[in-house]
Amino acid sequence: MRRLAAALREAGHKVVETREPGGTATGEKIRKVLLDSGTEGLNPFAEMALMFASRAQHIAEVIEPGLSSGSVVLCDRFTDSTEAYQGSGRKLGSEPVRELHRVLCGNLQPDLTILMDSNPHASVSRARRRNRLASKSDGRGHDENRFEQETRSFFSRVRDGYSAIARREPGRVVMVDARGTPAQTLEKIREIVQKRLKL
Repeated sequence: MRRLAAALREAGHKVVETREPGGTATGEKIRKVLLDSGTEGLNPFAEMALMFASRAQHIAEVIEPGLSSGSVVLCDRFTDSTEAYQGSGRKLGSEPVRELHRVLCGNLQPDLTILMDSNPHASVSRARRRNRLASKSDGRGHDENRFEQETRSFFSRVRDGYSAIARREPGRVVMVDARGTPAQTLEKIREIVQKRLKL
């Protein structure tokens, strides 16, 4: 995302980079609860509600102001992730996620969603390494490994959930094979963004 943002800025666009859960002071506090492996026994519905609490604040505080100012808003994850992780991974179903999105997010939809497809096992291993390194450098013992501790079957359901969204909304969601080098993946994404968003 950082590389895409840099390329868009080079082309003269104003860009807002953000992430979920998080993106605001309140959202980052919620992120710690959601992703810290010390948060055990969190009910799946409570988990989903926290995701949407963070998102509603994020839309009000970062996304809508960014769009109103004419910026391109790049967000690492949005409601599709909740549908994949909580709807499919936690087996809560798509409908509760989509209904909460309509109610709490005003049904705000991205113009384009890039779904980076890769080997789920390799992706989880990479995320675990990244989170361990971040935890060591944090100095306070925080980690973001709660989801990475899930089973292979959980991540298989998550991947299936993402695939179902891509099939349901092919006009918005573009799947990118991310098994190549970061530079190769970035080039594919840049081409898609330029073509779809006419940037």
